[in-house]
Amino acid sequence: MFRNSTSYRRIAAHLRRGGLIAYPTESCYGLGCDPDNRTAVLRLLKLKQRPQHKGLILIAAGYKQVARYLQPLTPEEQARLKSDGAQAITYLMPAHHSTPRWLRGSHGTLAVRLTAHPQAALLCRGVNSALVSTSANRSGQRPARTYAECRRMLGRKVWVLPGRVGKRKKPSTIRAWVDGQIIRS
Repeated sequence: MFRNSTSYRRIAAHLRRGGLIAYPTESCYGLGCDPDNRTAVLRLLKLKQRPQHKGLILIAAGYKQVARYLQPLTPEEQARLKSDGAQAITYLMPAHHSTPRWLRGSHGTLAVRLTAHPQAALLCRGVNSALVSTSANRSGQRPARTYAECRRMLGRKVWVLPGRVGKRKKPSTIRAWVDGQIIRS
């Protein structure tokens, strides 16, 4: 993706201003923004034609980037979250009471994945933040898997970052953190 801190500072500034980005993830291009910027999240939901009540996924390079959105985890639970992220498992985790509704929708949980995709993880580290991560498509359509598809689909409304999508054919598995129940496989 990018190799210097100047590029990441530009991306971080774009995100702080409410900008949207598209970036490669484990199975497709992700569409994301700053999870703390309500205006950006609402723009993303409108572009995607996704109802707010469904909630969104946050990806991060490490637990510290998502800790403030969640109920506290033990070191063992943090290790489990990291290990399962390498298998592209997204967990519905008990949200901290201060986690905004624009992220968790109508739920008391928040969807979180510690991404093992090298470029997505590097992006989170580079901008020093978790990111909203939903597939780069309009609801009901096939997600973009290439830079060119993403540009065609999203036009100039989104800053599309170059890179390679991972080898997964399906989106991440979603599980309930508390009991391990599979919500999406």
